[in-house]
Amino acid sequence: MRLQRSRGSVPVVCLITCFCAFHSTTAIDIPLEVLGHVNIEQLPTITAQSPSSLIAFPFDESFPMMCEAKGNPEPEFRWTKYGQEFDPSLDPRLMKEENSGTFVIPNNGNLTEYQGTYRCYASNKLGTAISKEIEFIVPHVPKFPKETLDPVVVEEGQPFTLKCDPPKGIPPLQIYWMTISLQHIEQDERVSMGLNGDLYFSHAVEKDSRRDYCCFAAFPRIRTIVQKTAMSVVVKTKKSDISAETANAIPERRPSLLTPSGVRSEVHHVKGEDLKLECIAEGFPTPQVEWVKIGYKLPVKAKLENHGKLLMVQRVEPEDSGKYMCKAKNTHGEAVHYFTVTVEEPPEWVSEPESQLRMIGSDVLIKCLASGTPQPIITWRVNGVPLQEVPAANRKALDDTIVLHNAKASDSAVYQCEASNRHGTLLSNANIMIMNLPPMILTKEGEDYSAVEGKGVMMPCKVFSSPPSTITWSKDDSPDTVEGPRFTVHDNGSLEIYNAEKDDKGQYTCVAKNTEGLSAIEAMLYVKDPTRIVVPPEDLQILIGTTAQLSCLAEYDKSFSNDFELLWEKDDMEIALNYTENSRYFVENGILQIINVSHMDQGVYTCVARTPVDRQTASALLTVLDVPDAPEYLVLSEYKSKSVKLKWIPGDDHNSSTTEFIIEYEESQWEPGNWKELLRIPGNHNLAILKLHGHVDYRFRVSGVNAVGRGLPSKPTDRYKTPPSAPDKNPENIKIEGHLPHEMDINWEPLLPIEHNGPGLEYKVCYRRQDVEEDWKEHMVKRHSFVVKNTPTFVPYEIKIQARNHQGWGPEPKIVSGYSGEDFPSAAPEDVAVEVMNSSVVKVSWARIHKDKLHGHLGGYRINWWRLRSLVESKKSHGEKHTLTLPGDRNHAAVPGLTPFSEYSLIVMTFNGRGNGPGSHPVNFKTPEGVPEKNPVFRVMDVQKHTVSLEWAQPMEPNGILTGYLLEYQLINDTEEVGPLQTVDISKPDTVKWTLRDLESVSKYKFYLRSCTSVGCGPIVSEECTTTLETTSTLASTAGLSKSASPSPASTPKSPVTKPTRSTIGLASIHGGISTQGWFIGLMCAIAFLTLIVLIACFVNRNKGGKYSVKEKEDLHPDVESQGMNDDTFCEYSDNDEKPLKGSQHSLSREIKAGDSGDSLVDYGDEDVQFNEDGSFIGEYAGRKEKRASSEIKGTVQTPA
Repeated sequence: MRLQRSRGSVPVVCLITCFCAFHSTTAIDIPLEVLGHVNIEQLPTITAQSPSSLIAFPFDESFPMMCEAKGNPEPEFRWTKYGQEFDPSLDPRLMKEENSGTFVIPNNGNLTEYQGTYRCYASNKLGTAISKEIEFIVPHVPKFPKETLDPVVVEEGQPFTLKCDPPKGIPPLQIYWMTISLQHIEQDERVSMGLNGDLYFSHAVEKDSRRDYCCFAAFPRIRTIVQKTAMSVVVKTKKSDISAETANAIPERRPSLLTPSGVRSEVHHVKGEDLKLECIAEGFPTPQVEWVKIGYKLPVKAKLENHGKLLMVQRVEPEDSGKYMCKAKNTHGEAVHYFTVTVEEPPEWVSEPESQLRMIGSDVLIKCLASGTPQPIITWRVNGVPLQEVPAANRKALDDTIVLHNAKASDSAVYQCEASNRHGTLLSNANIMIMNLPPMILTKEGEDYSAVEGKGVMMPCKVFSSPPSTITWSKDDSPDTVEGPRFTVHDNGSLEIYNAEKDDKGQYTCVAKNTEGLSAIEAMLYVKDPTRIVVPPEDLQILIGTTAQLSCLAEYDKSFSNDFELLWEKDDMEIALNYTENSRYFVENGILQIINVSHMDQGVYTCVARTPVDRQTASALLTVLDVPDAPEYLVLSEYKSKSVKLKWIPGDDHNSSTTEFIIEYEESQWEPGNWKELLRIPGNHNLAILKLHGHVDYRFRVSGVNAVGRGLPSKPTDRYKTPPSAPDKNPENIKIEGHLPHEMDINWEPLLPIEHNGPGLEYKVCYRRQDVEEDWKEHMVKRHSFVVKNTPTFVPYEIKIQARNHQGWGPEPKIVSGYSGEDFPSAAPEDVAVEVMNSSVVKVSWARIHKDKLHGHLGGYRINWWRLRSLVESKKSHGEKHTLTLPGDRNHAAVPGLTPFSEYSLIVMTFNGRGNGPGSHPVNFKTPEGVPEKNPVFRVMDVQKHTVSLEWAQPMEPNGILTGYLLEYQLINDTEEVGPLQTVDISKPDTVKWTLRDLESVSKYKFYLRSCTSVGCGPIVSEECTTTLETTSTLASTAGLSKSASPSPASTPKSPVTKPTRSTIGLASIHGGISTQGWFIGLMCAIAFLTLIVLIACFVNRNKGGKYSVKEKEDLHPDVESQGMNDDTFCEYSDNDEKPLKGSQHSLSREIKAGDSGDSLVDYGDEDVQFNEDGSFIGEYAGRKEKRASSEIKGTVQTPA
């Protein structure tokens, strides 16, 4: 809604008042929106003008004198030169632009006639605006005058000055003193150039004589360098006939100032310029110049140049004013000069006149106030004419203020205020417009604004009117104005709402009213949810070269789903994401990834969550960790014969404190180019005293270590070669060995080449017997070993080795002890005894031999044994020899891994470093019986309907006298039940066949066989087979052997059994004659009937045998229906012979005797023997008992095959 009413209308709202008009500090701009509705005349305003100084450089093509202005009506332009009218259009050489005050002076002739001071006037019927004065400067080409200069003749020791007198030109001016060959004249404390360009000599010396002193003046802005005629200097030297010492002597004298002259001078400087004070003195010796500020310290910005002769204070301020003194002094006196420095200021606005739009009849005040040193003079103009030349009855001028009483429309004009002093001029145009206008709201109608809940919002209502309008705001067509502590209507008409709430949403109306009328607009305000960063990035320390990840998650108003942005900044600069191959920044799902982090990536990273109405930020510091940079500026000092001081400046530790420094050295003689570590010192040190060896050409480098790792080493130092000296140490790690009985080998670790400390290194080997009184025997050798011949066998010696070079002996050596060569032991252990522990282990004991019989260091004992025979046989045979080595001093040990029921022979011997001694007298012993080994052969020979014939072979090692066999079997048909375990005790050891009778037909059985001695029964072998349907003469083929070592069938866990397809031998004999159809059908019927009877019988028999676990029967028995024919027999090899059947109801019928040993050769094999420190065998030899309960077999007969 936009509402406009004529004068006299009354708006129906309660008002929060705000008086508003459009103001500008330099000009009154009538907005285009206003001009679109009403044609308002405007005073002219200068919009562009040339700078105060316009220099016509010769290399420029043209020189624009710029003057642009605006106004309504369009302003017209005129120019003055030196205050006189100047019309550029009358000069055809000048280029004039249309509808502009600008004209262009071309660089195509004599520009001197255009040189002058110009001013532009822009006028329309309302008034006139003027520009600042513009000075057009046409520089002339500076030249030194052509002149002939007489040589400067000066006596040695006297001061003199070479004048430059440079020509005037466009500053800055740069002066150089050089020779004809363009070599700079060297300046120092004696020779220096002053600020005026003259070259001053404190006193002349003979070398000052030359003929080509040239002063060059450079003008950079006009790109010109000019040269003065070369000057010649002749220095007359003094001759003396008194003595050679006084010849050419320069008489000494007190200082005096060459410049400035006099005792005092005043210096005026403009604020912001550089203050330069100089004092150049003459005298001999050359005077030194000092500077002080009387009563104060020198300014902090002050610095001395030109060897102390020039004091410069940059960008001088008023507080730098005061009295300064320079003092030139030498050993004969001093000279002083005082400077009174005054810092002045060009004009600066304190209150610049402002353009005003005022209503008719009001009083208008125009204020103009400026500061400066000296105080600026204020000059007023109206429309470019001095104020006194245009009198007005209602206008009064009061120094810095003009007052217009009861202003009329005709008082509209451009007032100019000019403030000037000797350092510059300020000019300001103030447009004073007197008119009445109804309110015109320049803000668009129907704008939508969005605020963020909890934040402020500003809704503008820009009004142009005269007199100023009263601004009011209301909401949702309410007659009441918006009010409260959260609402403010500003002077410019804008409504500001603080801490916006959801209820602030709605339509707002702005009404502007003055005496000429009123106007109104409407605007809509929406209140959005604030943007919040819920997961801010966290500070991160990252290793260089790795990938850094910074996370940021934000919530925002759902209406901004298409306008929300999540950006990342680094150090307040937005990160550009171009996603190219070379880009290292990637953002996905709010996670910033920085690939291959470098030192440049360190900084503060800011996550910016931004919507059109608000933004939220969260920052994190990314710290890049790296190894320390290489230390710098390594310096060696305090050089000594065996030490040097090394100092360095640590490199950047890259955010991980340096924990230590590693100092390395490299020497040029023994291993050039090979750096070795010399010393480590804490990371908070930066110097070290290095202990060195003599006669070594060193250089050093340093590297730092922090938590990340070790940094690069520094550049190496210069080389330092230490002088030769005697050795610092003697050989270490001396070893004394005796490989032969009458020799002693002495070996040692030689000194490193760097430890020689000089040339000619050799060793003195000294030795003597320890057990007798005798003198040291000495030998000098250059190698690092020595053999002493003809020594007694194994006697103690004392040995010491001392190093020597051409500079002298090393320190006194330490004495070490050792023995001469060893010989074989000469005695065997005595009192060897054997105690049988069980069937496979015996304990051997012996008496230690005397140390005199060892002839060396005791190495230990060895036991050799071999099997003579099995006690089952009478024939002896020497078996394989076995050896048990027992290190150290001991007198007993356990010998494992013996074969039961055998006869053995055993000897014991000692050994030393030379070898074995003689063996003891052999001791024979016998091992008791054990249980037999497994039977190597166990197979089913014949299978019938109710019988099975079995055959086996005796064990290879019965480990005793066989007493018989234990044969067990049980039914394992493919049901969930197993039959009871049946036992047959075979007491004849020579029995190798057996037939089991009264078995069930077409049933699967498992058979178990164990060989037995009086100690007990051995491991199990097993076999399985299935009985036939009918009795036939066909023999079952041999089945594979089962190799089970299970202790009993009843304890064997269940395992899966292969289920072959069912077939029988009986069926094999009925397959013929199938071609006759009649009897074949009958035969099939008979077979079906018999099968039904057998199944019924089996079912009845199972019910008699008791109930068994269904699961156990499934695990133990294959499916009979799915068994296949296997070489016309039901017998098959069992894969689970190692595990007895689960669910057996009866144990075996024989008990293993209490004396049975559970030991076996497997338990005590040579490879797995373990011993305690005293040689005893680790293990337990407790006997094991196996209980078997014999079951009663009803109606079953077992007979030998």
